[in-house]
Amino acid sequence: MTTPAFDPKAVLASLPNLPGVYRMLDANGDVLYVGKAVDLKRRVSSYFQKNDLSPRIQLMVRQIAAIETTVTRSEAEALILENNLIKALAPKYNILFRDDKSYPYLMLSGHDFPQLAYYRGPLDKRHQFFGPYPNGYAVRESIQILQKVFRLRTCEDSVFANRSRPCLLYQIKRCSGPCVGLISADDYRRDVHGAAAFLQGRQHELIERLSARMEEAAAALEFEQAAELRDQIQALARVQEKQFVESSSQLDCDVVVAVEEGGLVCVNLTMIRGGRHLGDKSLFPDGAGDADAQSALEAFLGQHYLSAPLPPVVLVNREVDEALRDYLSERAGRRLAIIANSIGERRVWLEMAEKNARLAIGQRAASRATQTLRLAALAEQLEMDALERLECFDISHTMGEATVASCVVYDKGAMQPSEYRRYNIETAAAGDDYGAMREALTRRYAKIAGGDGKRPDVVLIDGGKGQVGVALEVLAEVGLDLPVVGVAKGEARKPGLETLILPFLQKTVQLPGDHPALHLIQTIRDEAHRFAITGHRARRAKARVTSSLEDIPGIGAKRRQRLLTRFGGLRGVAAASVDDLAQVDGISRALAEKIYNALH
Repeated sequence: MTTPAFDPKAVLASLPNLPGVYRMLDANGDVLYVGKAVDLKRRVSSYFQKNDLSPRIQLMVRQIAAIETTVTRSEAEALILENNLIKALAPKYNILFRDDKSYPYLMLSGHDFPQLAYYRGPLDKRHQFFGPYPNGYAVRESIQILQKVFRLRTCEDSVFANRSRPCLLYQIKRCSGPCVGLISADDYRRDVHGAAAFLQGRQHELIERLSARMEEAAAALEFEQAAELRDQIQALARVQEKQFVESSSQLDCDVVVAVEEGGLVCVNLTMIRGGRHLGDKSLFPDGAGDADAQSALEAFLGQHYLSAPLPPVVLVNREVDEALRDYLSERAGRRLAIIANSIGERRVWLEMAEKNARLAIGQRAASRATQTLRLAALAEQLEMDALERLECFDISHTMGEATVASCVVYDKGAMQPSEYRRYNIETAAAGDDYGAMREALTRRYAKIAGGDGKRPDVVLIDGGKGQVGVALEVLAEVGLDLPVVGVAKGEARKPGLETLILPFLQKTVQLPGDHPALHLIQTIRDEAHRFAITGHRARRAKARVTSSLEDIPGIGAKRRQRLLTRFGGLRGVAAASVDDLAQVDGISRALAEKIYNALH
């Protein structure tokens, strides 16, 4: 039975001439596209009246089975709702930027001896936060610099409160040893203020202050302290020269540029705080299709700043829609400058961001060409006309403990982490790799056989003939006819010596070590192994912690938490004496002896 063609006349006749958001749905009720309009009637009607629609939008229009609309009070409100729906629904034909849930910050805690730490999440007024940074690497790099110059502690509170002697970081001059009183509270506070000044972009002021202290120390014949201050000044000078693009304005701003080249669109986000360049991130939108740089820029601004904090200034390389400007200003809750025609040092930042976007496009294009070559080479070896989606399975355990199976997906020329799955093996006997593989494959492909999920072109199995045989049996049981390729490790498990088992061609193949098809298989196989082993380690660690303490009568959740916090983890609890255990709130002498005996 064929689905009748969608007739838009009745829907269009009922639409109001008001601002709002519209949603295009397909025959299954899935949202194809979300858009906003100043005039819903006019905007939605244009999809069915214009003849100059792009090929991507023409394809979308042919799939429309229903249209839903929501009226709003203004275009700015429609823009907010549009971006909320795009992030929540991820429609196939919208330009979608998949960014982190939150950007990382560098934190100086509110303790008497503040901790220097990497932080993600909601901001707490008790602490000082600097950022956001474009990625975790930029935060960790800043922490390393601050450790060298100011020697602030980075240890957790549970470790800091229980030290009896300084740790290795003190020995290598990366910490001043506040945990054991090797620095006074006033001197440590002065170092914290110096670190904060550095993070706020006041490097010149900080260097001048340190230089004055160095001269005072030298005049007082305190040459050792003067030498330490000299080393701090030199380290800060090197940071200024090598680590950051410096600005005299000490401005907080984001630089957002969109570049279109060679059929690819890239948006580059550069973050500048206190006049320092903290790093950048290049993003390629999903569902861009034939969208241009202008559309990508506006889509990014709307989606990114829906949750990310807005700086006082945003530099862009194209003019943006007035409604978008109003929306971002309302979102900021203060005066916001969105500048498209920058001059001076701001122009330098803009050009640098555009250059980075072009470099990212070049790297993406080169990577695509390499992946296309590898896929074509593998398809040739497997005697297949085309190849796009591959799924690979691996099993990880430690002598049968905490067995985990992984399934990783390669599609659209790249690994697809959002489609990875782990399976905690429950039915197979400990150490039974065949049984574990059978359970994982059954759970995966029974769903796909029932219509839930995408069929792969090839199933890769990290294993030999036995594992491949299990895979063939499972696929036959669930009613799927899929090519299975076994990847058997070579002598001494050396890369490049793998043997490919191809049961559907009734042969085995050993490719040369430099063959592009083998490189692709190795990449996917190694990712499956990494994903399996990280899942296994996490499951094993959780099982060992919970079983060790939860199995002791009288130890509930609160007491268990107190013990782990007091001693910094299970290893610390196991190393504690009965007297140490008895000092924990809620642990009696008798219970301390019971814990000690259970752990030993």
